Amino acid sequence: MKINFNILVSFSAILFNTAVLAQSSTSVAGKTKFIDPSHMDTSVKPGDDFYTYASGTWIKNNPVPAKETRWGSFNVLRDFNINAVKSLLTDAAKNTKAAPGSVERRVGDFYTSGMDSVAIEKLGFSPIKSDLQRAGSVKDINAVLNEVAGMRTYGAGSPLFGFYVAQDRKNVTNMISQLSQGGTTLPDRDYYLKNDARSLKIREAYKNYISTLFTLTGSSAEAAKINAETIIRLETKLAEAQLSRVELRDPQKTYNKFALTDLSKLTPNINWTQLLPKMRVSGQDSILVNNPKFFSELNNLVAATPVRDWQPYLQWNVLKSAAPYLSSAFANANFEFNKVLTGQKVQTPRWQRMSSLTDNTLGELLGQLYVAKYFKPEAKARMQTLVNNLVKAYEIRIKGLDWMSDVTKRKALDKLHAFTPKIAYPEKWKTYDGLLINKNTFFANLKNAEIWSYNDMVQRLGKPVDKTRWSMTAPTVNAYYNPVNNEIVFPAGILQFPFFDPNADDAVNYGGIGAVIGHEISHGFDDSGSQYDKDGTLRNWWTDEDRAKFKAKAEALQKQFDDYTVLDTLHVNGKLTLGENIGDLGGLNAAYEAFKMTEQGQSDQKIDGFTPDQRFFLSWAQVWRGNILPETAAQMIIVDSHSPGQYRTIGAPVNMDAWYKAFNVQPGDKLYKKPEDRIKIW
Repeated sequence: MKINFNILVSFSAILFNTAVLAQSSTSVAGKTKFIDPSHMDTSVKPGDDFYTYASGTWIKNNPVPAKETRWGSFNVLRDFNINAVKSLLTDAAKNTKAAPGSVERRVGDFYTSGMDSVAIEKLGFSPIKSDLQRAGSVKDINAVLNEVAGMRTYGAGSPLFGFYVAQDRKNVTNMISQLSQGGTTLPDRDYYLKNDARSLKIREAYKNYISTLFTLTGSSAEAAKINAETIIRLETKLAEAQLSRVELRDPQKTYNKFALTDLSKLTPNINWTQLLPKMRVSGQDSILVNNPKFFSELNNLVAATPVRDWQPYLQWNVLKSAAPYLSSAFANANFEFNKVLTGQKVQTPRWQRMSSLTDNTLGELLGQLYVAKYFKPEAKARMQTLVNNLVKAYEIRIKGLDWMSDVTKRKALDKLHAFTPKIAYPEKWKTYDGLLINKNTFFANLKNAEIWSYNDMVQRLGKPVDKTRWSMTAPTVNAYYNPVNNEIVFPAGILQFPFFDPNADDAVNYGGIGAVIGHEISHGFDDSGSQYDKDGTLRNWWTDEDRAKFKAKAEALQKQFDDYTVLDTLHVNGKLTLGENIGDLGGLNAAYEAFKMTEQGQSDQKIDGFTPDQRFFLSWAQVWRGNILPETAAQMIIVDSHSPGQYRTIGAPVNMDAWYKAFNVQPGDKLYKKPEDRIKIW
């Protein structure tokens, strides 16, 4: 069951979002080692393998735990963080004196309901019986489409296509309904279209998963098998019409505005002027569509497919969204399929799943408790200083570009100075007024939250854009850039070691959170974000000549990452990861520029045997250290717009003269690039 309807267009984050306060630095005799030599493998030359040099011993000593799919600095921090959240939720659940309707009572009751496995077990799949019956009873195509629309409004799934409300990228003061390709279940269209061994294995496991869930609801084995074949056949047709993830990164290609009457002409079997009101959308005369070809093909599929095939498809959308939250037979079947996808060995503990679910569902209630207990106000002030310094550094770098004309530089500086930083937590918390939570009804709580979130989204139509809204919760270990608001956002969860520590030297903080700040600023100037102007409007502000020079530099960076091998024949997808790689390259350069303005940055004083510059780059490296299961690595290559950690560690530094000087990297070293081949963009 998907809880978050607040989909953000062209959302760019520092890392891939996974489900899961701080990773502690090593303390010896009272002295904190923010860069710990015991985590390194100094038998390796930094110029040959900087990743292993910086983190080799840590990587060797920290295999992926059975309940995880990867394990690194982000995961260690998230693991600490989820335990902090658990503590808050456990205390809230025990507090019998908490007033009805209070923040503590509501999150405590939600968590309590999710932890009541006995009650959940007794219910089996009864919470979705009525939804399954209704979905399986559609009699004609109009009934199919009405059910597709209605399922969104009563929290039963999102079949056939994606729908959300967000800012119009070419009129950012306006909220507009938006349609996107969808209707599939596997992580990417490639899983349906490729016939390599991995894809075939996953499709077979998927077929078994579908069959299992239908069998658990009372279908015969033969009927369940036929349902699975029907569903996969339909989803494959939908996948064939979808754009690739690389194509979806193009904000111009995916901006297609239609009058509702014109869209209905493109899809004569789907009348949007009639369908949207059934989705609680009224008074709208236009809509944005990310892939018109998909909807044209969907129109044909609707006409060509008998209703008897749509019935199990609709039921499957109910089943798959509910399975993780039903009795153990359903939850275990869901996990068994996930094992094939990711390689995870054992299921994540229930308390951890319910803690994450509470954050995903009631994040701005839980966030208030989290910030009150775990966030120090002085960290926010220090972050504001770091942001200001990174903006100053970026200004210096833009002014110093040798490839950009003065006219485009002025526009770039205008955009830079219009950035809005958001730090730690929202200035205005969401209240979830009207959302009913009962500690005895877990699935009803989930469904109520789904319905509430959907209504909260559609009611934004026709209202002024609320720029105080956040798209991540306060405990989240991540950060993001939102191009339509031209804002950079840093939740409280990431403002901890190894990214940030108020007691750390500047080299550590600038190589950690400083580079994260620079990364998010750089998203405003990557291949996608650079197409939005200072107001967040999708509008060109470049000269043709400057854009051509930028593209040439971006293509060189793309090729650098295309050459990195991840797993047997799998390489990094340089096009898919380009925006994040530009973010890393620009961000680390800007962070270094800002670091050199500090007293430590201008000194040669060593700490724990490392120079300031070495500590800066080692801080960057320790953020990205980690291990990953091969199944997950293969999946991330397809679905993740971020490069693997080992290549993020080296991808930017090998293009920076300062890194060569800091570690005496010389011709003949494996990572050496000639000065003229080092890529400099921002």
